[in-house]
Amino acid sequence: MLALDAIDRRLLSVLQRSGRVTNAELAEAVNLSASACHRRVQRLESEGIIARYVAILDARRMGRPTTVFVEITLQSQADEVLEAFERAVARVPDLLECHLTAGTADYLLKILARDTDDFARIHRQYLTRLPGVAQMHSSFALRTVVQTTAIEV
Repeated sequence: MLALDAIDRRLLSVLQRSGRVTNAELAEAVNLSASACHRRVQRLESEGIIARYVAILDARRMGRPTTVFVEITLQSQADEVLEAFERAVARVPDLLECHLTAGTADYLLKILARDTDDFARIHRQYLTRLPGVAQMHSSFALRTVVQTTAIEV
């Protein structure tokens, strides 16, 4: 892991809040020259601390206001079963996240849908066809209380 100093941490904080900030604005915000700021950001990118830049869309405005968490338990934990499941789940539309977990389920999925009918379609056409699934439990989010992409630096 790359050692981050106070300036790196300030750079990352600003970039997490506003990824489209110009280099000049970023340099001013962290009290650096533009060239020093640019070098530091390039280093953070090349070291993989900054993985990528994205636009975060508003799910409601994009017509996907329904968040569903799906817990999946597989029939087996054999490598070939896990690998087949992971290959197949990567092709599920509207899947935002898939996590291999420790606990009562093997995987936790986060899916966005238009409504319950749309989720029923996703469930019927994709989730029920995933290989190796023994059990599936779905939970609908009623309200998002906290949502962030920022990592404390």
